[in-house]
Amino acid sequence: MKVYFVNPPFKAEYGKFSRENRSPAVTRSGTLYYPLWLIYAAAVCEKDGFDIRFLDAPATPLNEEQSMKVIAAEGKDAKLFVISSSTPSIYSDVAFAEKIRALYPDSFILLVGTHPSALPEETLRLSEKVNAVARKEFDYIVRDIARALRDGNDPLEVKGITYWKNSEVCANPDMEYITDLDEIPFAAKFIKEHLNHKDYFFAASTYPEIQIFTGRGCMARCNFCVYPQTMHGHQYRLRSPENVVAEFQYIADNFPDVKEVVIEDDTFTAKKDRVIEICKLLAEKGLNKHLKWLCNARVNLDLETMKAMKAAGCHLIIPGIESGSQQILNNIKKGTTIQQIQNYIANAKKAKLMVHACYMVGNNGETRETMEETFRLALKLNTDTAQFYPLLPFPGTEAYFWAKGNGYIKGGYADYLKEDGTINCVLELPNLTSDELVKFCDDARKRYYIRPRYILHRSWMGIKNPEDLKRSLKAFGSIKGFLFKK
Repeated sequence: MKVYFVNPPFKAEYGKFSRENRSPAVTRSGTLYYPLWLIYAAAVCEKDGFDIRFLDAPATPLNEEQSMKVIAAEGKDAKLFVISSSTPSIYSDVAFAEKIRALYPDSFILLVGTHPSALPEETLRLSEKVNAVARKEFDYIVRDIARALRDGNDPLEVKGITYWKNSEVCANPDMEYITDLDEIPFAAKFIKEHLNHKDYFFAASTYPEIQIFTGRGCMARCNFCVYPQTMHGHQYRLRSPENVVAEFQYIADNFPDVKEVVIEDDTFTAKKDRVIEICKLLAEKGLNKHLKWLCNARVNLDLETMKAMKAAGCHLIIPGIESGSQQILNNIKKGTTIQQIQNYIANAKKAKLMVHACYMVGNNGETRETMEETFRLALKLNTDTAQFYPLLPFPGTEAYFWAKGNGYIKGGYADYLKEDGTINCVLELPNLTSDELVKFCDDARKRYYIRPRYILHRSWMGIKNPEDLKRSLKAFGSIKGFLFKK
């Protein structure tokens, strides 16, 4: 039986819409994430014996008409269509699902992603042409629906879905979280067989790269983070070190041009012993000589682990620093301190790891003074790269409930993006307008990057590492018009 997985087109006229970014958008840097959650679900179904078709429309990118031509050519006999979605694209995603329904009226249409997981009933009520939406982690939900359709059973009995039945919206109990992640096939293998890895770009990594997850869930309780709160929960479930390193080996053996692995776990470094074991195995197999890698790493990471990571091929870590105000960090349940942040950056420099720091403004308690505190901290830390964005409160997160409950969100889901697909600010705080938040972030990027000290540092890094220079020039080429506009 055929199962068709679709990452639908959106804003194709403006660039590649990166739906699986934590803030979905057409990015200024040209970053396009692999649709990893859709990939894993498709790989699970393929492992279960199903005939798989996979369309990642933003990767080319394809527009709506082009995408429908592909689906018309490949979708015949598909009984199940699995369609990825996001908050800013949700109306377009549902409309695209309706077009598939018109083309294949007897098929089962399932919508997946953070938005329908957070708002299943609301999403489903957008169209009766969509049979069901999946809540939370959906790999086994998709597989079990496919099994039911294949075997002549009722797909509406599968756990984890909210669905239409007799013109009524119904909901089944949640599907259990997957605990044995080694049972999930390698994303890299699926990418090799079904996608073109050169279609994807991650601005912080060396091109071309492969993205993978080595674990799901996050033990931290940051009030804004969308994946733990809408899909994967707060229990950090792990692939074994041997399984992770085996995928590195697969990448080294099957992608001779790939230069880097991007580990997309919310916090790869949450379990020190496991990180050390992975690093040990990478070094033992000599993979540290063939593949660089980077990861998200919380600011409680210690120097010993950083050194082990560096020796194993890690060259860059990405912390969510968020704010230079301790009170703001407390308000958003970050669970970190300014002192921890400073120690972390100092240790990273000792370990010779690069750092891409993430800063965010517009959180509960934000003022003009706390925003300047954040920028002063960014200058003091002087990391290799930095990003500054206003808070985007996505449905299902505590930050959304706070902002929505206080009337701070202006507009609807489509307003999370500007017309050109880039990130918009939907917050209007009592003491800060959305224009002020955006202007602060725009000015902060310029003030940070257009500094003699920073330019000299990046030039020196480029002399030492030509690959880093090429990556920086590609990203800079995408954002230079933005940085220098008046």
